[in-house]
Amino acid sequence: MSDWLIPDWPAPSQVKACVTTRAGGVSLAPFDSLNLGDHVDDVLDAVLENRRRLTDAFAIEPAWLRQVHGVTVVEADPGRIVEADGSWTSTPGIACTAMTADCLPALFCNRAGTRVAAAHAGWRGLAAGVLEAAFESLAAEPADVLVWLGPAIGPQAFEVGPEVREAFMQQLPITERAFVPSRNPGKFMADIYELARLRLAARGVTTVYGGGFCTVTDPRFFSYRRSPRTGRFASLIWLER
Repeated sequence: MSDWLIPDWPAPSQVKACVTTRAGGVSLAPFDSLNLGDHVDDVLDAVLENRRRLTDAFAIEPAWLRQVHGVTVVEADPGRIVEADGSWTSTPGIACTAMTADCLPALFCNRAGTRVAAAHAGWRGLAAGVLEAAFESLAAEPADVLVWLGPAIGPQAFEVGPEVREAFMQQLPITERAFVPSRNPGKFMADIYELARLRLAARGVTTVYGGGFCTVTDPRFFSYRRSPRTGRFASLIWLER
């Protein structure tokens, strides 16, 4: 579709990726129009048609997950929907898929272009280690891993309480730099992209691209914080057949 995003990163040529937007589907407001989430009270037939359009656009088999803000990363399997927040594959044509509407989608590949992974990271999953779990699923050395951070809530929109800041700082004190005081006393503005980069760097993964989006202010994307009754867009990565 015309305004879907193709990540700009130096991945191997056989590694393909895409981020959908709200455009190109059949769902009605407030899910208009390419809602891919089947858990948000949209009409199921519309969601299935939207997913069919995505599948046909790239001739891929997306592996959908039941995301729960955890750290489980499974082998991608288009034939079943499992409870997890990340998946990996080495099978061409199967797309690891993360659905979001403010949470952080992260796409991974190894430099050899033989394995890819995708993760869904809200702040809870991020603090619990879902990105680290996705990295481990590649079974590669840190220097051999590339990561692309997709559209998520931006640092000017992500206000959190002190408990969120503490959850990160207790594990990795340097993450203090990802928080600045909000105009509301006791609150902080959090940079989810910086948090992701710092946690990955702590594991030796420093070739990280993307970021710089804000789903709350960019109308191309669904945003739960902007409108709690909304759809989900998808970030996908796969190996070319």
